[in-house]
Amino acid sequence: MTMINSILSFFVTNAYADAGNATAQQPNNVFLPFFLVIFVLFLYITVWRPQNKRAKEQKELLNSLAKGDEVVTAGGMVGKINKITESYIVLSVSDTTEITLQRSSVITILPKGTLKSI
Repeated sequence: MTMINSILSFFVTNAYADAGNATAQQPNNVFLPFFLVIFVLFLYITVWRPQNKRAKEQKELLNSLAKGDEVVTAGGMVGKINKITESYIVLSVSDTTEITLQRSSVITILPKGTLKSI
């Protein structure tokens, strides 16, 4: 039995009540600011920075739109830009069909000639 107690005491320490000290000991909060800084840094790297990068790329894409570009919209429409205004584009989805969409609905610009190969 003493061998088992000695093995257990190696892995598990005994906890004794401290009757001599009536005041509770405060936990050591030295590392709390360090962990908060690490947490904020983690959020910046994993959330804010990639989101800002995607927003910047989307803004550059919308500013680079030109007449004749072949694009894909958020709804999955594929077409060629016939007219561009500040907020809207006119997209030709077939020879006889044109639709007006918000400029922000464009997701990507396709390489030239993609519509003919579809």
